[in-house]
Amino acid sequence: MEADELALVDDGNLNVQMAAAAKGLGVLTTGLFLVGEVAGTGVLALPRAVVDTGWIGLFLIAVAACMLGYTGIILGRCWTIVKERFPEKYGGHTRYPYPAIGSEAFGKVGRYSVRFCVIFTMFGASVVFLLLAADNMHNLVGKSLNFCQWPPIIAACLIPLCWLGTPKDFWVVATGASMSTGLAALLLFVQSVIQIPAEPPNHTSPTVISFFTAFGTIVFAFGGHGAFPTIQHDMREPRRFYLSICIGYCTTFLIYFPVAAAGYFVFGDTFIELDTDNILHVISKGAIHTIVTVMIMMHLVLSFVICINPVFQEIEEAFCIPLKFNWKRVVLRTLVLGLVLFTGETIPHFGTILSLVGGSTVTLQAAVFPPLFYLRLNSMEDSTGVWKKRQLSLHHKVILIEISLIGVVGGAASTFSVIYSMATGASQFTVPCYVNSTGAHL
Repeated sequence: MEADELALVDDGNLNVQMAAAAKGLGVLTTGLFLVGEVAGTGVLALPRAVVDTGWIGLFLIAVAACMLGYTGIILGRCWTIVKERFPEKYGGHTRYPYPAIGSEAFGKVGRYSVRFCVIFTMFGASVVFLLLAADNMHNLVGKSLNFCQWPPIIAACLIPLCWLGTPKDFWVVATGASMSTGLAALLLFVQSVIQIPAEPPNHTSPTVISFFTAFGTIVFAFGGHGAFPTIQHDMREPRRFYLSICIGYCTTFLIYFPVAAAGYFVFGDTFIELDTDNILHVISKGAIHTIVTVMIMMHLVLSFVICINPVFQEIEEAFCIPLKFNWKRVVLRTLVLGLVLFTGETIPHFGTILSLVGGSTVTLQAAVFPPLFYLRLNSMEDSTGVWKKRQLSLHHKVILIEISLIGVVGGAASTFSVIYSMATGASQFTVPCYVNSTGAHL
């Protein structure tokens, strides 16, 4: 058996096994899987993001869904171009197609830039999922343990799962998780309608800092582009990926928007008064609250294992750790999980990390890289004349450049806003858990 085949069997790469199990994903299945990749934390965090931006935040959610859905389609076209131009390199299985796109467009700079963004995003998302899971357990179990005591407990439970490769047929579970997220969103909307107050809630005017911090949250909620080319690679008909993007983003928008709107119009400044980013802290306790918390908890645990796996694989490849299960894998993955835990205990506020990652690396890989890579690939020409440059219309070029500029400016402003809030103490819960003895939760 060749080395590549061993990697296929032993590494348990999620998307390779999806292809093996399903013999190529269909358009609808891919769309549902995209919902599982993209939808999740936004259900809990977007209502507060709209409060921090004002009613215009609802417009931003719609714009983000359209813009990032479009860049998802553009990224799919980039991968199609790369496969057509270099069939000898990418005709078979490719473990990291997004870095491959960056490499063919801008060489080593493009490849390593994409790799850094994907690793940083996955690591940050893992921290967010760990903190949210801890917060949910704190809400479910009660006050017997303070919030800061839950992340180590959950991390300890996750260690055995992180040692193993991704389970076979994992895409089925991921699709089920996306459906449970949709049901959770529906129940949250119903509960919000039940709690409509007699008088409209107060709405504090947003500040520049709060606005751009929320911008990062919104981008994070719709940014799953790091995995898109790999998912497309496993389709029966990769050229129809654009249809899956439309299905995935329309579904995600329908999950997010009602909850975000209800959170803004029903609860308003209650988020600020309770000093929380999580809508579960705002709705009334009861059967719906418990059901939603359990469903979100299950989704978070699953998402954590999915998100952290690419980070493990990248580091193991860098250190030449054997592909088969061995003590080196156990030690390395445990250490990485320990670093995730330390980061969460140092910045135990999921909204801060979510906005930081969303405004920086997620914005780059979702809004900046796809247009730039597409423009570059279409302007390139083979010296042997095998393939030639592709002509794009002027308005198409303008749209792509505008999206990149929005990503650069908005992402930079968002990242600065988050760092400024952390430095000045304006963001909630910036004291590390190992310094704060009270263990107040998020």
